[in-house]
Amino acid sequence: MNNIHLKYTASGHLVIFPEDNCHTIVDIMLTTGYSEEFCIAPVDSLDLSAEFTGRLMEAGFLVMSALYKNDNEEGEYIFLPKLHLERSALFFENLHIKKSIRRFLNRYTLRADSDFNHIVERCIEIHGYDWLTPPLVENIKKIRDSSGSSSGKIISAAGARPVSFALYRDNELVAGEFGVVCGRVYTSYSGYYDESNAGTVQLILTARYLQEQGFSFFDLGMPLDYKTDLGATNISPEEFVRLFRWADF
Repeated sequence: MNNIHLKYTASGHLVIFPEDNCHTIVDIMLTTGYSEEFCIAPVDSLDLSAEFTGRLMEAGFLVMSALYKNDNEEGEYIFLPKLHLERSALFFENLHIKKSIRRFLNRYTLRADSDFNHIVERCIEIHGYDWLTPPLVENIKKIRDSSGSSSGKIISAAGARPVSFALYRDNELVAGEFGVVCGRVYTSYSGYYDESNAGTVQLILTARYLQEQGFSFFDLGMPLDYKTDLGATNISPEEFVRLFRWADF
């Protein structure tokens, strides 16, 4: 744990700096029983913070962001690396497809790593900038650009690579999501749907696609009922980090 300068805010949140080893920070959080889901990381220049954001992702954090304001300040953006206290993970052998949704599956086509920018902007349009702030979105796009093209195919990657899944019906984009591939794990960041059942179909077809491509599991982030209905399991941060690292290169 050399060269780690631990600093906590008054509220007890751990601050992560660009010079820190992000994997070591995760080890510290787990061994010290850190009880918060979020850490705080500074937003410096976009060139620097994009590289830093990528390293946070590769350590297992789901990187979020926010505009922080004091009473007498205009506000500044901060990154909020999140290591969930309980993580929703879909192991492909547990994928559950309700009978009521099976009849819809053949109506749609999933396109891997298609329409990335449009899907990101649509997610922002629907869900807002609350955590998908402009600096974070810019960093995600920079990481994607620097990681090279996957030519419409999503495969495991040694570093962090933002990717997307687009769902089409009759050549019309009706649902999509984007996230990050690290090693053999895909972490979902945000998604949307424009018609009933399309969101569920997109998740099911995405899970099937990831399994076919040799991924270890589908990281769904925060536990929610609809994820459990698909067969996802809620796991501890210790178990998540163990599986995440095992699935790395």
